[in-house]
Amino acid sequence: MTFVIITHVPHILENKAIYAYAPYVREMNSWIKGIDKLIIVAPISSSLKTAIDVYYEHENIEFVAIKGFDVLSLKAILRSIYKIPVISWRIFWAMQKGDHIHLRCPGNMGLLGCLVQILFPNKIKTAKYAGNWDPKSKQPFSYKLQKWILSNTFLTRNMQVLVYGEWRGSTANIKPFFTATYTETDKLPLPPKDLKSRINFVFVGTLVRGKNPLYAIQLVETLYKKGHDVALTFYGEGMERNALEQYINEHNLQKIIFLEGNRSSDVIKTAYQSSHFVLLPSESEGWPKAIAEGMFWGCVPMATSVSCVPFMLDWGNRGVLLTMNLEEDFLQIEAVIKNEVDFIDKSKKASDWSRHYTMDVFEKEINTLLQ
Repeated sequence: MTFVIITHVPHILENKAIYAYAPYVREMNSWIKGIDKLIIVAPISSSLKTAIDVYYEHENIEFVAIKGFDVLSLKAILRSIYKIPVISWRIFWAMQKGDHIHLRCPGNMGLLGCLVQILFPNKIKTAKYAGNWDPKSKQPFSYKLQKWILSNTFLTRNMQVLVYGEWRGSTANIKPFFTATYTETDKLPLPPKDLKSRINFVFVGTLVRGKNPLYAIQLVETLYKKGHDVALTFYGEGMERNALEQYINEHNLQKIIFLEGNRSSDVIKTAYQSSHFVLLPSESEGWPKAIAEGMFWGCVPMATSVSCVPFMLDWGNRGVLLTMNLEEDFLQIEAVIKNEVDFIDKSKKASDWSRHYTMDVFEKEINTLLQ
């Protein structure tokens, strides 16, 4: 089988290997086990690989490099007018060679892939919609267009669309799905966690406004000022780092807030194991991997009520649904901190739920899709 991936994720070529963002590549390595040939159509990056990049585990890869593009400004739109026909042509030829077409959505490449795949109604296809599928959520027009094309069973044929959560009114080709990080062998006993010493919060993700890292700091800062022995550690980089550093310095929070940058998966795992809470006050998510990973190791999740997060947290029974009102969220978190029985109950429920979604289960589901 020749398997074709259309993705917006930037790729790095180094020492004859192809690297990209680790969580995405690890997932794709599960998809490409047992295939004969892999064709990747994706933007190429001139950056050097970092601790959060890993390589595709396949020996027969054809990489079709394209130039990245966006439509966020008039200047970018004008540049894209020249790029889009060339990119679409390369997507078309890759799809023509493939036996199975796989789209990664939402994104600019995903949108072009959605359009070009219409020309191949008889080929077997899958799409992974990694964003928020909630039809009521506010999203860019390009995202809504991708969702409309993918849901249209006349334009989009022979395709299963994998989405996070179950949504009323979905067409027959929309399949609720999940993602995973850990395997069955990772199901080690949970490290003991009590609330008698310092209470550790962890934030794993890109430091951008949409994920509200400053709000995470302000939550922990409020707990600290109310007399709680707390600390918050960030893992990730992003445009908000300088602003966060400035806030930490201005408010003298250097002893309780730590910015660790990008770190390997092993370091992140250790952080989850030693943390009491995993925190993600994000404006939009698909399946927030950081939340599921933290839950796996017994962290009580605290996240906003977006996409399938309420389902993941069982509407508050195995976590805290943030309201983005600082006083309300402080009271919610303090209530858990003051009730160790409730904390232990939520921690166990979180872990039990997350440990159902392992890579072993994930790969079985992928094999079913490919067959």
